[in-house]
Amino acid sequence: MTQLDVLLPSGAVRVTTAWEDPPSVPAPAAVVALAHGAGAGMDHPFLVGFAAALRDEGVATLRFAFPYREAGRRMPGPPSHAIATWAAVAAEVARRAPGVPFVAAGKSYGGRMASLAAADGVIGPAALVYLGYPFHAPGKPDRTRGEHLARVAAPQLFVEGDADPFIQPIADFEASVAASPDAEIVWIPGGGHSFEVKGRRAAPGEVGAALAPTVAAWLRPRL
Repeated sequence: MTQLDVLLPSGAVRVTTAWEDPPSVPAPAAVVALAHGAGAGMDHPFLVGFAAALRDEGVATLRFAFPYREAGRRMPGPPSHAIATWAAVAAEVARRAPGVPFVAAGKSYGGRMASLAAADGVIGPAALVYLGYPFHAPGKPDRTRGEHLARVAAPQLFVEGDADPFIQPIADFEASVAASPDAEIVWIPGGGHSFEVKGRRAAPGEVGAALAPTVAAWLRPRL
């Protein structure tokens, strides 16, 4: 674990990061920076399992905490704080792995904050990967969070459970993704927001790990 400086409007803060290289690979194919969801930290088993399986695919990973989690709070801070964190993460990847493609990824809230940073030009990743994009709050389909996605120039992969209440009705979500210049959805049949499938028991780490080969296969021709 290391500390990363993040410059917020109120001043600099430090957040925890975990950089891990793939085993037995001279150089990683990419670095995937992986952000946590709103209610979970960087060490959630889902993220740890997903990151470990990505490394088995030859990809380095950088998990990190947003400032509100670092401060021990459960509710996210302003989007500007998350965007500033993504800017610091992108700079850290460029410093530690110059010339290696940088991929911004995140579970739910963390992925949405990456998309905002990319849409505003704060970060310029080679690709973005969203694990359960929170298109709207459950039961509030009239208050969507996807208008900015069309401004993201990099390829975008949405890994989504088709039973996720955050994207119902699916047609509205699909229309928003289709408006983006280069975007694709991979559906997990029966999957909820955390990719849980009714009637199927699996630990969160196993669920996260199972998604990594699909993500790695999508990334390879785009790096």
